Amino acid sequence: MNVSPHGAAQHAVLSAPRAILEVRDLEKTYSAATRPVPVLRGVSFAIDNGSFCAILGPSGSGKSTLMNIVGLLDRPTAGSVCLAGETIDYDAADAAASRRNRLLGFVFQSFNLLPRLTAWENVALPLLYRGMPRGERKPLALAMLDQVGLSDRAEHRPAMLSGGQQQRVALARALVANPALVLADEPTGSLDSVTAAEVMALLRDLNRRLGVSVLMITHDRDLAGRCDRRIELLDGRIITDVTAP
Repeated sequence: MNVSPHGAAQHAVLSAPRAILEVRDLEKTYSAATRPVPVLRGVSFAIDNGSFCAILGPSGSGKSTLMNIVGLLDRPTAGSVCLAGETIDYDAADAAASRRNRLLGFVFQSFNLLPRLTAWENVALPLLYRGMPRGERKPLALAMLDQVGLSDRAEHRPAMLSGGQQQRVALARALVANPALVLADEPTGSLDSVTAAEVMALLRDLNRRLGVSVLMITHDRDLAGRCDRRIELLDGRIITDVTAP
């Protein structure tokens, strides 16, 4: 197939700012019955375009809250987020939703595939949300399934696929709309160790081959060690920020 879902993305990468994501002095505090509960405390970092970064930390460290704010699913108490050169206005809900659809791809631990849709229809969902006609969506979805090695499973529904295959479909869905950044939330957490290693290797390969930027949440130090960079959170603060040599 000659259709490439990433021709436009490669051009976009060339013209994108060096920092695909900038987080500045981010704070998040939740209200509790007796006192405020701080979850993020002045978190700042920037991620270069095309890089693969892991956010590491134990339960309660603030990594999921950070991912939700970067993913425009929650709003910070203070600080700012700049995504692909655009500073996010969290007060403008419609604009934030538009940026989420245009700039971000998501990979979840539980796959989040729609059971009644085929593999290619699941992959094409972000294109559907953008209003792309079916005749244009299907070739792009099929091309992306080919990128993850599932061109022969295009008409299969999720129940007919293994866990690893379902996560490959989820990867294809995250990438099909040429996002500026892919957010992967424990993408191997529901898989056995062998399949998890295969999915991680595929995600790393797609990052390098397609030039897509990836921010991954994980509690697994081994997986985090395979990334370009590892940022570790504890009690809402960055305690280590290590870049691979």
